[in-house]
Amino acid sequence: MQLKTIVLAVGLMATTALTGCSTIGFSYSTASYSSVVDAGYVIPAVPRSKIPPQFLRQEVRYDGTEQPGTIIVDTGAKYLYYVLGGGKAMRYGIGVGKEGFEWNGTARIALKREWPTWTPPKEMIQRRPELAEFRNGMDPGITNPLGARALYLFNKGGDTGYRLHGTPEWWSIGKAMSSGCIRLMNQDIMDLYNRAEVGTKVIVR
Repeated sequence: MQLKTIVLAVGLMATTALTGCSTIGFSYSTASYSSVVDAGYVIPAVPRSKIPPQFLRQEVRYDGTEQPGTIIVDTGAKYLYYVLGGGKAMRYGIGVGKEGFEWNGTARIALKREWPTWTPPKEMIQRRPELAEFRNGMDPGITNPLGARALYLFNKGGDTGYRLHGTPEWWSIGKAMSSGCIRLMNQDIMDLYNRAEVGTKVIVR
């Protein structure tokens, strides 16, 4: 085994130990990231070769105690896990909040929306006045920051303001660039959207 492969294996084991998840060998998923037409919108293909392979959608082993249907977000490793049951989970690469916008805790999916409208919070408009034109909402579409799907997170205090959502910026996956929301490639959020139900428990670590 080459040294590079050994280093990769050690790095993966160190990362997944935090969540009770581990990769199934090194056979990365063949999940499709081709262009797709959805609700009349043409979602561009994602260039797989430019995405670090660990951030492609793939099935992994899950050794944790959370029930099937639970979502676990590992912000440090930039992974989101959907627990499948039977000792398995589906893992997605994600983009997370930049420094100063990180968060953690437990929430639930209260709403699901296809091709959602995006309304920037007033705090964001204060930081970026050019967004004021969208204070009443940006229409759905390919350039909408929420992408093709959004899952709205609530806790005991109500709407957290955070979302699990798609993004047209595939190059941001694996990085800390958002204002706290968890972003996935559009093809991945569509897959997760079809799996997760309203009421799903979401744990952000």
